[in-house]
Amino acid sequence: MACDIRPASETDADAISDVIISALRQTNSSDYPAHIIDRVAENFCPAAVRELLGRRIVFVAVDGGRIVGTASLDGAVVRTVFVAPTAQGRGIGAGLMAAVERAAAAGGIAALTVPSSITARGFYEKLGFDELGDRFHGDERTIIMRRWLKT
Repeated sequence: MACDIRPASETDADAISDVIISALRQTNSSDYPAHIIDRVAENFCPAAVRELLGRRIVFVAVDGGRIVGTASLDGAVVRTVFVAPTAQGRGIGAGLMAAVERAAAAGGIAALTVPSSITARGFYEKLGFDELGDRFHGDERTIIMRRWLKT
């Protein structure tokens, strides 16, 4: 992984939104129909991302001055882990998850859960997350996974 991972700032909101929406439309579209992708993408416009920055610990991966990935921690829940389609497969997601895990451990969190998309299930399994079960939001399937942190 040849990029830097740092805490996100409010000025990153547009770029974070772009990464999330492009990953949803290009990567997740193989596992979810267009109407679900459209519905999820609505939640990540720049204004919504700015609001999330005030409630979560958010990290970004920066490569050549460009944001190529993001991940966040909401209490003990990992959220919004996305890497730009053009940067996938380079270890950026794993690097973001390491930053999230360090933040969680510093906060005394013993286990992380993640509401994973079908698309990301294998990614989380490789990082040691175990599947706990499914949750449905209408016709959108989310896989709930958990990983105990080393203490």
